[in-house]
Amino acid sequence: MSYVRTKGVVLKEVNTGEADKIVTILSRSHGKISGFAKSARRPKSRFVAGAQLFCYSEFVLFKGRDMYSLNSSDVIEPFYEIRNDVIKLTYAAHMVDILDDVVQEGQPSPRVLQLFLNALYMLAKTEKSPELITRIFEFRLLSIIGYAPFVKACISCGTQEMDSVLFSFSKCGFLCRACKINDVHAIDISVGAYKTLRHIISSNLKDLFNFEVSEQVLNELSRISKKYLKDRLEKDYKKLDFLKHFNTP
Repeated sequence: MSYVRTKGVVLKEVNTGEADKIVTILSRSHGKISGFAKSARRPKSRFVAGAQLFCYSEFVLFKGRDMYSLNSSDVIEPFYEIRNDVIKLTYAAHMVDILDDVVQEGQPSPRVLQLFLNALYMLAKTEKSPELITRIFEFRLLSIIGYAPFVKACISCGTQEMDSVLFSFSKCGFLCRACKINDVHAIDISVGAYKTLRHIISSNLKDLFNFEVSEQVLNELSRISKKYLKDRLEKDYKKLDFLKHFNTP
C-alpha cells in the first residue's frame, strides 16, 4: 500500500455513512486529491481539526483500491475566521468553485496553492475588501493557468503610450483608442483600473495584495472579471449572487 504526504487546503467536505466524510484537498504536490476520512465527524476523531473546510494541514493519505484514505492531518493554519463569517465564507466558496474547475487530480499545483493560501490569509486575517481580494485572486489564477489578459501595451499596435484605455474581451487585453476599430465591443476603463490590472498580472506574489482601490475601480474590476471568467472558462459563476442579500463591506 503506497502513501502520500502532502500539505494542502481542504476544498470540499462530503458527509458519508454515520460519521465519515470524504475531503477534497488542494495539495502542493498532487493537485486535487480526495481522501476518505473515517469517523471524521465524531467529536474525538483525530481528523476533527485538520480536515475541516479551508483548513491548511499536512496530510498523510494511503492509497486504497478505489481511493485514498486519510491516515493523519496536522493543522498548520485553520482559517477559522472564514468559516465563522458568512460573507467571507461565500467569497472563499466562490474561489473554490473556480479552483475545482481548473485544477486537475495528480497535477502538481504549488503556485495555485500559494495564491489560494495568500487569498485565504487576506480574507481571514485582514480588513481588506473581500471583493477586492477575490478579484485579485481571479485574475492572477487565470494568469497562472495561461489565460492572462495582455496588459503590457495595446494588443493590436503595441503602443505603450495610451491616454485612454479600452479592454477587449475578444482579443483578451488592452486596446488604445486608435485601435478600437479592431473591436467595437471593447469597453472603456479608467486609468486606475488599467494600472490595477497591470499590477495584478505582473507583480511579485508578495506584493500582489498590497494595494487599495476606489469603489469605482473595484466596480470596473468586477465587471471585467465576471465576463472574462465566463468567456475563458465557459461557465457563469453565480455563488456571489447570494451576497445581494447583504450589505457587503
